[in-house]
Amino acid sequence: MTYLPSLRPLRHAAVILALGVSGSVLAHGDVTPQAVDTSTVKQLGADWLPENPYRGDKEAIRIGDSAYNQNCARCHGLGGISGGIAPDLRMLPEGAEGDEIFMQRIRHGATRNGKVYMPPFEGILQQEAMWSIRAWLETVHEE
Repeated sequence: MTYLPSLRPLRHAAVILALGVSGSVLAHGDVTPQAVDTSTVKQLGADWLPENPYRGDKEAIRIGDSAYNQNCARCHGLGGISGGIAPDLRMLPEGAEGDEIFMQRIRHGATRNGKVYMPPFEGILQQEAMWSIRAWLETVHEE
């Protein structure tokens, strides 16, 4: 009689590996952009503004905090503190320079060598939501 080792340990290892992989995928969270209610801040119209009209606005900052957590934190980290997947947004320059960098990237995303590093959010999030996120980011800014 030929002895064949039991396949049970291999099956157990495969199940553990599958659970670990699926758990890490599920831990990444829902990647569907979440709607942002901006009805309580001044509406900005159709033309994109070059600088943040909500800088220091407490209501916009409150909205931006929530919008960031729902739409940005999964890649850029809770509290703006990157875990290494994407840039640490606390390091964006303050004022108009940072506004320009932020809006370029959030509106148009980032693609390198055909790989999408950040999806474009223009047409998904309204201008008010984007500027609210930027207003909140300035409250956690670090050099």
